Amino acid sequence: MQIVGYETGVGSGGDPGPAGLLVADGDGAVDRMDLSPGRELVYDLGDRHCAGTIHDDAHIACAEPATPYCASHRDVWVCARCTGTCLKDEMDCHDPHAVYLAAFAPDRFKVGVTRLWRLETRLREQGADRGAHVRTVENGCIAREIEAGLAADVDHLVDRVRIPTKRSGLAATVDADAWERLLDRFDVTDRFAFEYGLDLSDRPVAETMLTGRVIGTKGRLLVLERAGSTYAVDLRDLVGYEVAERRSTRDLQASLGAFGG
Repeated sequence: MQIVGYETGVGSGGDPGPAGLLVADGDGAVDRMDLSPGRELVYDLGDRHCAGTIHDDAHIACAEPATPYCASHRDVWVCARCTGTCLKDEMDCHDPHAVYLAAFAPDRFKVGVTRLWRLETRLREQGADRGAHVRTVENGCIAREIEAGLAADVDHLVDRVRIPTKRSGLAATVDADAWERLLDRFDVTDRFAFEYGLDLSDRPVAETMLTGRVIGTKGRLLVLERAGSTYAVDLRDLVGYEVAERRSTRDLQASLGAFGG
């Protein structure tokens, strides 16, 4: 079996649900591996190579060594590079867009844009702890222009928060005073606060594995408990691995919480 994709567990209405991994067998069939809290995972990771593609619900394999995808199967989303001037041959983002702020514990704040109807979904997909809708505009290009301007002009506001930063804040809470000071600068339309049920007292150790009890997910971070330690796994880092259903015996770094201190 090969891991060929992942789902963060957020439905189109923004409602939370169990995350999952998409796993393909050698014949092209694709199954969903449920990552609900409490599930015991017993998988060993083998070789890793390009995850290929899924077409008409069937997996098309690829043996290229580039991971998680080779150049032929890498999905390059040109809109992510847009700052207000459309980079496509024809602009297609004519529906209303939201400009939003997102807070990631303890004190990293991001500006972003999304289609208005996807606002809450987008915040949950990223694993945001809090969110605020600050502007609605008529299309994506206008939204991207505003986003780029805010990221450049507003102190402590960025347009991207990387996984290591999100992982480092898993056991933290949002600096509420700093968040409120930021929001005071905007005309806030709506606010959001999210709970992911992780209830962590210590920061999980960064690992790439698929053995342990699922504590939960936050965005694309999967939190596992194994032998008294907690581990945070980037679901994207699993894509491309061949997996076998047996417990990994690899030595792992233990978290400080495993020692009772």
